[in-house]
Amino acid sequence: MLAGPSVSSVNPEGTSMADTSSLLYPDDHVVVLVDHESQMAFAVQSHPIELVVNATAGLAKSAKAFDVPTLVTTVTEKSFSGPLFEPLRTEFPDEDAWIDRTTMNPWEDPAVRAWVDATGRRKIVFAGLWTEVCVALPVISAIEDGYRAYFVSDACGGVTAEAHERAVQRMIQAGAIPLTWLQYVLELQRDWKRGETAGLVGDIARQHGGAYGLGIEYIYSMLDWDRARRT
Repeated sequence: MLAGPSVSSVNPEGTSMADTSSLLYPDDHVVVLVDHESQMAFAVQSHPIELVVNATAGLAKSAKAFDVPTLVTTVTEKSFSGPLFEPLRTEFPDEDAWIDRTTMNPWEDPAVRAWVDATGRRKIVFAGLWTEVCVALPVISAIEDGYRAYFVSDACGGVTAEAHERAVQRMIQAGAIPLTWLQYVLELQRDWKRGETAGLVGDIARQHGGAYGLGIEYIYSMLDWDRARRT
C-alpha cells in the first residue's frame, strides 16, 4: 500500500515531509463523516440528495478500502436527526464506535477531539451535512488548532446552493483543501500497479463513479478482468 513520506525525511527547513506534503496518503490522515442523517438531508437544496448519498458512499468505501481511520459522528441521532445514510450503516455498522453529539461544531465535542488526537495524524478529511455549519465550523477550528484540513465537497450539502458555495469559499480562505470523492480515492491509489487496492478502487468506481464508472465497466468487460481476478 502506498505510504506517506518517511517521517525521518526532513526538508531543509527542518520540517517533516510527511507534514508538508499536500498529497494524501493512506497512512497520513483520518476521515471524519459528519451528520449524514435523514433529518439533515431533508433541507439540502445545494445538490440533488441522491448525488450526495452516492458521493458519501463512494468516500466511505474508499476510506475503508485503504484502511484509513474513519469517524462517524451524528447529532442527536435518536431524538431528532434520525438514521445515518444506509451506505454508512453498511460500511461502519458498529454503532458503539459512532460519536453522537449535541454540538453543531463537532470539534467542540471532547470525544471527537479525543478520537482525532488519539490517531496521531495531523491531516483530516471532512464531509457532512450541512456544509455551512457542521462541516465549515470543524474545518476552520481544526486549522486553527494546527491540523491540515481537507473537505470532500460533493459528499457535503447545504440548505441552498449559495450557502454551500459560501461555506466552500470560507473554508478555502481559511486554508482548507477541497476534494471530490473520486479525486480522493484516485489520489490514494495513484498507480494501478498497486494491485492490493486496484481491484477495490475499480469496483468502487464502477458502483459510484458515474460516467467514469461506466468506462471502468467497459474495460472490465472488454478485457474480462473480472474472470482474470477470480483465477
